[in-house]
Amino acid sequence: MREEKKLLLEEIKEKIDSASSLVVTNFTNITTAESWNFRNILIKNGSEMEVVKKRVFLKAFKKSGYKCSIEELDGQIAVIFIKDDPVGAIKAIFEFSEQTKKLEVIRGEIEGKVYNKEDLLFLSKLPTMDDLRAEFLSVLEAPMSGTLSAVESLLTSVIYALEEKKKLEEKNKG
Repeated sequence: MREEKKLLLEEIKEKIDSASSLVVTNFTNITTAESWNFRNILIKNGSEMEVVKKRVFLKAFKKSGYKCSIEELDGQIAVIFIKDDPVGAIKAIFEFSEQTKKLEVIRGEIEGKVYNKEDLLFLSKLPTMDDLRAEFLSVLEAPMSGTLSAVESLLTSVIYALEEKKKLEEKNKG
């Protein structure tokens, strides 16, 4: 194997090892602008895309302890390495795929488990960790907000009652 390919193989292996999850895709006719736009979306979701030759990817994949055959990989492949929340990145991948019709998900490896396209599509419909956190905080906030509203209404009614009493006393004096 040539020195360049060895370096590329090691680089891909490092990316596989450092990613918590990855998605293998098949792409066709993606323009440079679309590619850059997609890469920027992936970066916002804690991911990065790498276009890789199949044989180099398979060797790096095998060296990292994963299994995949060349028959599974159809066409030109791009691998999305996910470092953060996989659901956000998977949502972005499927959204791009729907918009452009130029990217097809083949398979994914999320935290050591293999997922096919249908499983990943299901995961893409789940809320992201940020969405779940926001929902959880709103559940915690609702009772506090209700309690605060009740206390505020009690204080307002007490102040109103005192003002009315003062008006009555002034009226009775006059």
